[in-house]
Amino acid sequence: MKNLVVLTGAGVSAESGINTFRDAGGLWEGHDVMEVASPQGFAAQPELVLDFYNKRRAQLKEVEPNAAHHCIAGLERNYHVHVITQNVDDLHERAGSSQVLHLHGELRKVRSSVNEHDIRYCEEDIHLGDLCDAGHQLRPHVVWFGEAVPAMDKAIAITSKADILLIVGTSLQVYPAAGLKDFVSHSTPIYLVDPAPALDSLGRLTVIKEKAGKGVQMVADMIS
Repeated sequence: MKNLVVLTGAGVSAESGINTFRDAGGLWEGHDVMEVASPQGFAAQPELVLDFYNKRRAQLKEVEPNAAHHCIAGLERNYHVHVITQNVDDLHERAGSSQVLHLHGELRKVRSSVNEHDIRYCEEDIHLGDLCDAGHQLRPHVVWFGEAVPAMDKAIAITSKADILLIVGTSLQVYPAAGLKDFVSHSTPIYLVDPAPALDSLGRLTVIKEKAGKGVQMVADMIS
């Protein structure tokens, strides 16, 4: 089977009711993103940051995968599918996708604030004073602004082997993830699903101007 690589961003989960990471005003749930998504923000207001992610984790329990997630999972019937997501939710996995790489971490995991390799699953709230086994404060297992993206090398290796690249729900403005498209072969067709794309169809790039649910199904029909 051919290798289909699917790069997803916040837009793929929007129809499930999960708010996008940043709205037009540069805010996330009423907070400046640097307050809740940077090492500096965590150092300055750790309780605020922990509470913010506790609320995101609680919200995740109330939402379900949408048509886009299910359609992407269904593509495994005909393709060897790798999902590379910028999202920290687990909706791809819950829809049935078997190969999911999270570039920016996962809401349902926490880690030591000192040892980035000390990671554990977490379904409940974490608070100031909750420590890892080595005695360090636990923090969300989320890649914040200014931090390295540990999974990037693996993502590049996966993308470089793509026979087809499908991009859904991402503006292609957040690096280094936005640069992944540059690692596919020059002959690899690229499909971009975005209701308000900054690009137009050209050459091997096909732009589908739709929301994720409808757009992914359109691409699935095109490549079936």
